[in-house]
Amino acid sequence: MKILVTGGAGFIGGNFLRIMVPLHPEDTFVCFDALTYAGHRATIDGLEDYPNFRFVQGDIRDGEAVDALFAQEHFDAVVHFAAETHVDRSQKDANPFWETNYRGTCVLLSAAYLHRVKRFHHVSTDEVYGGQSLDEDDHPCDEGAVLHPTNPYAASKAASDLAVLSYGQAGNIAVTISRCTNNYGPYQHPEKLIPLCFSLAKQDKEIPIYGQGLNRRDWIYVEDHCRAIDKILRQGKSGEIYNISGHASLTNLEVVQRILGLLGKPLDRIAFVADRPNHDGKYVIADRKIESELGFVPSVAFEEGLEKTIRWYLDHEGWLQSIWEEEEYRSWMKDHYR
Repeated sequence: MKILVTGGAGFIGGNFLRIMVPLHPEDTFVCFDALTYAGHRATIDGLEDYPNFRFVQGDIRDGEAVDALFAQEHFDAVVHFAAETHVDRSQKDANPFWETNYRGTCVLLSAAYLHRVKRFHHVSTDEVYGGQSLDEDDHPCDEGAVLHPTNPYAASKAASDLAVLSYGQAGNIAVTISRCTNNYGPYQHPEKLIPLCFSLAKQDKEIPIYGQGLNRRDWIYVEDHCRAIDKILRQGKSGEIYNISGHASLTNLEVVQRILGLLGKPLDRIAFVADRPNHDGKYVIADRKIESELGFVPSVAFEEGLEKTIRWYLDHEGWLQSIWEEEEYRSWMKDHYR
């Protein structure tokens, strides 16, 4: 297959390409990325040495550029990672999220339809189901649950999910959607909890945690998520949605405490700050479908994955430092965490 990977210089897309390019030499992978603040060429360093990989810089919102790329490459499949993903940023300014996550997805779908792409896989999020309160009994959301997004980021992803399903109904494209829990691993931008905590701990700075740190999330090692996507791409049934879970539900406080422990740092580095507006208590999803239909189960336990992640950041502190030196990131940290 010739596969277009959007957002391939970002965290999850980059890890997907690093695994799949050497794993599937019979396939050709074209990485399409706008290289925003969350996308870096370093994430895909070395991949251009492979004959089945090519990088193209571009924006999924640019209809002319997208159409020209599809016309030139004749893709068999699209794996769509490109998205704005940070909840806090979406609450401050939702426009980039609607422009990229919804309109950009529609641009891709239109091009895929016109150029007769056989399969379109859309990478979504468990946040489209909405959250549950911490004192509420767990009611895992399966793939048929009503969508109830509680922030602009999740709302933009829910809208793009519906757009993907609508194109699947047209009968010209086989579409699939995956909704995954929190990812962690190499190359994750330090606006996210684990690399942010690592960076601040290494600098012996305070680590801000919302509220009392009791908000609970399920965590999956990024390589497991990428393996699940590959299974869906190759074996998933058209029109289907697949939940992906890491089977590792922890509070934010527990995650930070474990990172500090691995780094040998004292727990008094933790600083509790005002909670995020409308902060969902927890997300709980059911992933029986992907296990029963495609045989996928996560293989990396959280303790193992976290150790591997911390080891990677210790070996690549220059990558993190380069982001800390970016004016956009320094401005965001100063404004958001005061």
